[in-house]
Amino acid sequence: MAKKYKKISRQKLIYNNPEKLQIARDMLERYTGGSLQEFNKHIILTNFNKYMDVFAERCDGQIQTGSAMSVVHGKDIKVSMVDFKIGAPTAALIIELLSVLDPQAVLFLGMCGGLHPSLEVGDFILPMAAIRDEGVSHHFIPPQVPSLPTFKIQKFVSQMLVDEGHDYRTGVVHTTDYRFWEFDEKFRENLYEERAIAFDMECAALFSVGFVSKVPIGALLLVSDMPLQEGGIKTKESSQKVFAEYTEQHINIGIRSMIEIQDKGEHIRHYRW
Repeated sequence: MAKKYKKISRQKLIYNNPEKLQIARDMLERYTGGSLQEFNKHIILTNFNKYMDVFAERCDGQIQTGSAMSVVHGKDIKVSMVDFKIGAPTAALIIELLSVLDPQAVLFLGMCGGLHPSLEVGDFILPMAAIRDEGVSHHFIPPQVPSLPTFKIQKFVSQMLVDEGHDYRTGVVHTTDYRFWEFDEKFRENLYEERAIAFDMECAALFSVGFVSKVPIGALLLVSDMPLQEGGIKTKESSQKVFAEYTEQHINIGIRSMIEIQDKGEHIRHYRW
């Protein structure tokens, strides 16, 4: 019975299912507007058009847009950036699609809401784990399995932050698919009990599906608002200010981290199962 379940479970994974692999290859091209041959082995993920614009200018690349996402390929730096939009379902999807490329390393440059009172807008958070309060990761692994980033990627990013003279925080982030949770008092109380340092909408899905799909994945989050403080919820005006002040810095750290991983040539995904 156990062997039968294991066989059925593994058939769901792209690298064990030729039919799913072919569909995923086609979908990656269709959704991003780019060909598989153009993708680099080191990939940065984002949610924002602004990040794509800055990255394209930085690497002299052209933004390609498909039916659902967009991509820029930096030929000289050998790094691609994909805008997969927002939320856990699309986060899980992009990881499955990227698995067809067998990437060396994937780094999510995302934004988060700061929960700990010592945080400020503009702070960097290097998540060590994510609470799986979203609806997609349970399709891939049992609920008792923690959602963890790939350690070596986080190590490279940590060193790059130090080299650049940036302070940063580590901790657990709470990933939710519940928008406007700020107005739910019970939800807010649970966040306090968890002692999560920040919340986001993607990390748990990225880490969990990355682990299952054998995609090395890390994340560097930028605190974009402090929703538990009075007047701390992000607005159109405050969002524009965050983009203006921190986007280039965030992207620069991501690019330098990926280049450092390339130069070191270390094997990133160290687990075998």
